[in-house]
Amino acid sequence: MKKFKILYGLLISAAVLLCGAMCATVAYIYCDMLWGIKYECFSAPASVAFIYAVPFAAVIALILISAAFVRKKALKKP
Repeated sequence: MKKFKILYGLLISAAVLLCGAMCATVAYIYCDMLWGIKYECFSAPASVAFIYAVPFAAVIALILISAAFVRKKALKKP
């Protein structure tokens, strides 16, 4: 049971860290797109940068789903 609690904590921590990485990546790409539109004549809108959030969101969702299963196992009485 103790192993499941530790694994649950690690999964939640990984989801939080990945969320921060997602925000940083999308913000950087968004700023780069804005700069490119203004000075280098990019033709795509800056909102294209939000497409980079999709894989991050999918992995975060999978981590949270697996954390829910681990939590269910951890709370199960022996």
